[in-house]
Amino acid sequence: MISLERLQRFPFFAFMDEKELKAVATIARELQFNTGDVICEANTPADALFFLTRGNLPYYMVVTTENMPDYRKEYFIGEINPEEIFGISALIEPYRYTATLRADKPCSVIKIDASALRALCELDSYLSVGLMKAVAKAAMERLQMARVQLVAKMAELAN
Repeated sequence: MISLERLQRFPFFAFMDEKELKAVATIARELQFNTGDVICEANTPADALFFLTRGNLPYYMVVTTENMPDYRKEYFIGEINPEEIFGISALIEPYRYTATLRADKPCSVIKIDASALRALCELDSYLSVGLMKAVAKAAMERLQMARVQLVAKMAELAN
């Protein structure tokens, strides 16, 4: 469990009342990761929602193929910065991570148990709607970042 004050620091939780914050705080914990530790792995069950509290965290798109089981290539997509959310797949079916996040230096995160969070959403529709709005906003920000990277790459190739 983490303190309500810790959660209240994150804009993501601004819509929550004290009861909802307490419920989320009971299923959250702060974890430390060392250089090389994998926080979440692409194409695995999304068992947690995360918030970075210290450090920066690179994330990678992982490409595999069924025809070549040993083929695996990672592409750097961007960085998660302090107070940003990641692992939003924990709230979006089919509940599988779409990226790999591996610490390139020590960092700290708040980890929220996904199945417990989804269970809270079943009991509290206001919480569910608020979380979905916040997750949609985060997804749109990531999409915009991907578009900027794509345009930059296209411009680079055109020159």
